[in-house]
Amino acid sequence: MARELIDLHIHVGGAVAPHILWAIAHQQGFKLPVKDYFEFVEMITSRPGKVANLEDYLKIMHTWTEKIQSSPMAIERSVYEVIGKEYRGSRCTQIELRFNPMKRNLHSELDLDHIIHAAIRGMERAVLEYGVKACLIFCLAREWDHALNAIILEKAIKYRHRGVLGIDLAGTEKDALELKPAVVAQYEDLFERARKAGLRCTVHTGETSGTGAEGVVAVVERLKPNRIGHGIRAAYDEAAMKLLKERDVVLELCPTSNLHTRAVEGIKEMEHIMRTFWDRGVKFTINTDGPYLLDTDMRKEIELIENNHILTSHQIDQTLAWAREYSFIRP
Repeated sequence: MARELIDLHIHVGGAVAPHILWAIAHQQGFKLPVKDYFEFVEMITSRPGKVANLEDYLKIMHTWTEKIQSSPMAIERSVYEVIGKEYRGSRCTQIELRFNPMKRNLHSELDLDHIIHAAIRGMERAVLEYGVKACLIFCLAREWDHALNAIILEKAIKYRHRGVLGIDLAGTEKDALELKPAVVAQYEDLFERARKAGLRCTVHTGETSGTGAEGVVAVVERLKPNRIGHGIRAAYDEAAMKLLKERDVVLELCPTSNLHTRAVEGIKEMEHIMRTFWDRGVKFTINTDGPYLLDTDMRKEIELIENNHILTSHQIDQTLAWAREYSFIRP
């Protein structure tokens, strides 16, 4: 029997099929730099050799895929299409979709509440049609100031009874704000407010040497998240792994993404990271990050791990069990 898969870490900006984005772009009259559909697919797809680092990967999202999704109509269709496709393609029965609604309002030219309502409508339609469980996570932006991120948090709190169940802190790790006491203190306030409102929390950190294992430690101690996005640098620091285990913080690993962005050097390093976490009792899950941007899905992620003998079948099943246990969607 096929496994029922769950994806806890998937960005709307990297998960919409090229033909859907192509149609939305033309429907909204976007002027694209290419006229041929297949050139467009190449433009919005990552692959080893084309992407040299995390910044190159994020640039594709920020320049094109997120921009194309910038309207109520576009985000509603995007969320709807992602959930349906992940169920049809991978039998993904539970999915937590994350995005920054403020990056979909064209620098405040559009109304933020209309964007959010549209995303919720798209999610509710897909849940109704496919019978899957789904929720939204709003991403705060590392590169933005406290005031803008505070607005996103307030919107997450406002819509917490409509399926917005958590917040995230995402973006380039070139500016390691978690290692700056004065800056991270501001985020402590935001994450504390989120927890008091009943939201769950996750944070991107430790994906690259930009934040490293010390970034993971700082985030766990200061922001107190339920989960951490990536966190792979912690595998090289015993104190970081001890802290993750003690605080019961679960990692959201994204193998294909880390291979594409060269956050890991190859399969052997990915194997070392996962086996180290397993041996130290650090809980982790397997996720896609951006299925179409990375040409992957949950089934391919599992096959990557199985075919390269990174984890045993039993260990993979355990990661899926952890994903359900630590999902922001409660039973």
